[in-house]
Amino acid sequence: MGETMTGAQMVVEALKREGVEVIFGYPGGAIIDIYDALYKSPEVHHVLVRHEQGAAHAADGFARSTGRVGVALATSGPGATNTVTGIATAYMDSIPIVVLTGQVPTKLIGNDAFQEVDITGITRPITKHNFLVKRVEDLPRIIKEAFYIARTGRPGPVLVDIPKDIQQAKGDFNYPDEIHLRSYNPTYEPHFKQIEKAYQLLEKAERPVFLIGGGVISSGASEEVRAIAERLNLPVTMTLMGLGGFPGEHDQSLGMLGMHGTYFANMAVANCDVLLAVGARFDDRVTGKVDAFAPNAKIIHIDIDPTSIQKNVKVDVPIVGDCKRSLERLLEVIKEVGKPKKYWKERYKEWWEQIDIWRKRYPLTYKEDPNYIKPQFVLEKLYELTKGEAIICTEVGQNQMWTAQYYKFKYPRTLISSGGLGTMGFGFPASIGAQMGNPGKLVIDIAGDGSIQMNIQELATAMDQRLPIKIIILNNGFLGMVRQWQELFYERRYSAVKFATIPDFVKIAEAYGAVGLRITKPQEVEPTLKKIISMDKLVILDVIISPEEGVFPMVPAGKATTEMILV
Repeated sequence: MGETMTGAQMVVEALKREGVEVIFGYPGGAIIDIYDALYKSPEVHHVLVRHEQGAAHAADGFARSTGRVGVALATSGPGATNTVTGIATAYMDSIPIVVLTGQVPTKLIGNDAFQEVDITGITRPITKHNFLVKRVEDLPRIIKEAFYIARTGRPGPVLVDIPKDIQQAKGDFNYPDEIHLRSYNPTYEPHFKQIEKAYQLLEKAERPVFLIGGGVISSGASEEVRAIAERLNLPVTMTLMGLGGFPGEHDQSLGMLGMHGTYFANMAVANCDVLLAVGARFDDRVTGKVDAFAPNAKIIHIDIDPTSIQKNVKVDVPIVGDCKRSLERLLEVIKEVGKPKKYWKERYKEWWEQIDIWRKRYPLTYKEDPNYIKPQFVLEKLYELTKGEAIICTEVGQNQMWTAQYYKFKYPRTLISSGGLGTMGFGFPASIGAQMGNPGKLVIDIAGDGSIQMNIQELATAMDQRLPIKIIILNNGFLGMVRQWQELFYERRYSAVKFATIPDFVKIAEAYGAVGLRITKPQEVEPTLKKIISMDKLVILDVIISPEEGVFPMVPAGKATTEMILV
């Protein structure tokens, strides 16, 4: 028999058993008993956010940057529904978080009680799994299962809804050592015959491309990616979620592909004869017009989630398995066959010559303007000054795409960005989670003047925790990406994208006790970036950029990735 505890005490004890040291939350009546238990447990550090959406995003940023499960805590009703966008963000990008919500007492469920919502029903399509706890004795097992499900297989968010009477009830705390779920058994080891087939395709290839996605990051497979790429002399391109899975400054890196990918990455994929795709789900921003995506290629697709394979593109060699273990097996075959690097270098010489022609013809570039700060220049200088050693969070929109293009991510878990859902307001609270998880590292949020205002209240959270986050606002006075679409495809009918009122971000920073700075000239960029990087304080840097600067290349919606607008 285990120790007798209240349900609330069981939750806190379970968090300790899972190694949770920090959680992000906001209290309320239906969760107050868990907060009382946390008060007596200083080992679990609670970060009081200013909005429950901020808690979910902070847990997400913590998880992305550390590889550990992030935890958020919210009360019932509006507290729970405020986490929904953050849960959906984590779900789309396969991020392991556990969200604990309070619920009205069991006997009131279904009675439209004060602050009651069916949060398990609401979140069923956007969680990997969710639970409504009905017996206090089940709580330890459910918490254990929640963490197990969140972190294993294809990671994702799990929600546990805990009625108030369950939190107050007493029972025996029996925490299981292991979890065995009959209906949930992720396939980690790939089928070896499929690995051999993949190698045989690569051996016959004349124009191969290595495509890596977020699965490479979550499985910790970046070393295997680099080993295979260097051994076989493969060009490597990355999805937005895969950036950092292969060093961006490497000679074999083609950068990002897709809607705002590099010209040479998109051309290489369009002309390849074998595409080795690992941990990527071929979403529409990557493929463009699906019929025209890698039309002449045999496609090898490695993914731990079997439902992702054959979902969007036809695959010739499907491999279900963990990305790291699958690439380890492929590397074993490569080494066993024993063809030297020199062989592969010579074999793909003509292919690399063609790629280099594309690189020289249309490199990533922009027009300098002495009257305006160019956002691309800001990102180039930031990379140069940080040497790629910072954790970069982004909001969503132009700021996100300029970052993906011009900051050459060297390491996994250094880009924290909402990919699948494209959640504005994500970057700043995510940077709070990233900084809490990486207290000694430089954490920078690249924001737009629109997106930063969506969760700007979390400045209070960051100041409470004394987090020296640097927020760089690329301020063009517009909702920039929507404006760009209206310019290109709607004859410059700028509908509801120009802000009539833009706050003074310097004064906002100062109002919260942070440092606020503003720059307006290109020559101010480098010295100011050096200054803020050296400061051990939270800083908002308001960078006034060219108001109608665009993100290019750009593939119009529904077009092939070779149909790029280049300037």
